[in-house]
Amino acid sequence: MSWLFGYKSQVPQGVPPPPGGEGGDAAGSPGSAGQAAGDQNLTKAERKAMEAYRFDSSALERAAEAARTLERSKHAREALELSKLQEGTRQQEYMAKVKEYEAHIEQSKVEQKRVDHEERRKTLAEETKQQQQRAQYQDQLARKRYEEQLAQQQRVQEENLRKQEESVAKQEAMRRKTVEHEMELREKNKMKLLEAELRAKAKVDRENRDLTLEQIRLKAEENRVTVMESIKTAGSVLGQGATALLTDWNKVATTVGGLSLLALGVYSAKGATGVASRFVEARIGKPSLVNETSRFSLLEAVRHPIDTLKRLKPKPTDALQGVVLQPKLEERLRDIAIATKNTKNNKGLYRNILMHGPPGTGKTMFAKKLASHSGMDYAIMTGGDVGPMGRDAVTALHKVFDWANTSRRGLLLFIDEADAFLRKRSSEQISEDMRSALNAFLYRTGEQNPRFMLVLASNTPEQFDYAINDRLDEMVEFTLPGLEERERLIRLYFDKFVLQPAAEGKKRFKVEQWDYSAVCSRMAKLCEGMSGREISKLGVSWQAACYSSEAGVLTEQMVLDRCEASVRQHKQKMAWLSEQEKLDHKSITGGKGFLPQQN
Repeated sequence: MSWLFGYKSQVPQGVPPPPGGEGGDAAGSPGSAGQAAGDQNLTKAERKAMEAYRFDSSALERAAEAARTLERSKHAREALELSKLQEGTRQQEYMAKVKEYEAHIEQSKVEQKRVDHEERRKTLAEETKQQQQRAQYQDQLARKRYEEQLAQQQRVQEENLRKQEESVAKQEAMRRKTVEHEMELREKNKMKLLEAELRAKAKVDRENRDLTLEQIRLKAEENRVTVMESIKTAGSVLGQGATALLTDWNKVATTVGGLSLLALGVYSAKGATGVASRFVEARIGKPSLVNETSRFSLLEAVRHPIDTLKRLKPKPTDALQGVVLQPKLEERLRDIAIATKNTKNNKGLYRNILMHGPPGTGKTMFAKKLASHSGMDYAIMTGGDVGPMGRDAVTALHKVFDWANTSRRGLLLFIDEADAFLRKRSSEQISEDMRSALNAFLYRTGEQNPRFMLVLASNTPEQFDYAINDRLDEMVEFTLPGLEERERLIRLYFDKFVLQPAAEGKKRFKVEQWDYSAVCSRMAKLCEGMSGREISKLGVSWQAACYSSEAGVLTEQMVLDRCEASVRQHKQKMAWLSEQEKLDHKSITGGKGFLPQQN
């Protein structure tokens, strides 16, 4: 429709307008020429202002011409309807745009409200945070002031106490000086009195010297006469008795018979005493080689009656209670414990066991737990006690086995460091006494016994004699704890040596608040290569660290420092091993020799 109303229809300069159009009329009219001449005299701003008020009449002329053309056209009515439809469509589009604009305005209002609400919420949150921080700061200031007041009061009390102690010390020093002075004066008086008495006695002795010598002479004469008379009387009596005895043969025979019976009684009493002592030792006492036992004895009952009464009422215990080992090893040991308990209940033949591995891995502990779980007594001896006994070793070993055979409940005989006297006879240089002790041990363990169970422990099982290996029914290797086992051990001993004493409220033993679980996991990684015994000693060192601190409070840094010190000591001990010791202790590193770790 731009051609109809003259939109954007400007005639280029220098081109003549079409004939009969608005250009010809404009060019031919004198008003237009005058107006063009007048416009040339105006400024640029004035021309722009004038252009805003101009009206192009050619557009109306074209519209009128178009209307006349449409009226003459046979499609005029359709064009008018089409124009109405187009105008209705434009009105609908305009209304849709208006509604869309109104919806956009409403959405903008909603968004603005949401933004305002969010800003208000953030403002309230920030104000709340500021109030909390202000309250915390005020609380900290109040707490600090309170702590300073407490510290000031403590300093005042300490100062008063120090002054009181100084005053008491001064008074005590003055009293001590006074007492010492009094004692010194009293001692001087006593010395003067004693000196005067001695001088008076000496003077009297000098004056009575002749009289004293006469008294001494008379006493000596009387004693000599008395002794001579006694000798004469005894000689006459003995002579008459001997004469009467020798002249009467019945009395001689009676005397000889009495002396013979007396000698027989002495020797009989001596033999009976030996037999009775061996019987008592076998039934009630314990052999000299046994260092520790749970078996009842009269002497132990007298010394510890309460423990003896507790022992008479055994309680069912777990064989692996308090023992931390690898899962496969725990499963195997549990099978051994169940088999041993059923063997004891059914009065079967016990199986001999060898437990080998690095020191401190729980061999002795498990042996005690096994005996308690099975309802048996246990006895612990060490192989190092056999060698120094020399010839008496054979007799001592026989006493141990005789004593073990008298147990009614069954005895678990645990021999620690058994390789000390059970070495190979073919390659090892052993003495005759040690060889005899080994032969006696082989003789007493040739067959399985329903009375006692033999459990050997060694760090170097490859040194055993072949005959000893032939008598073993089960061999169990105790290895160093892994990461999980070390963490379990550290948690166990941390609870035993730190948390339980702190919970009992013992003096000078408190624990600071920190993440115990994370620290135990961290220490488990640091303690690689350490045995269970070394980890238990680490628990004791935590107690020592707490007791040695000024405040008696165990902190996280103290625990970690003790752990790192134990790790350094372990590495130093391993570095001190000689080449032969490294070869003998192959079990520590699983047969790969020993390589100490570097710091």
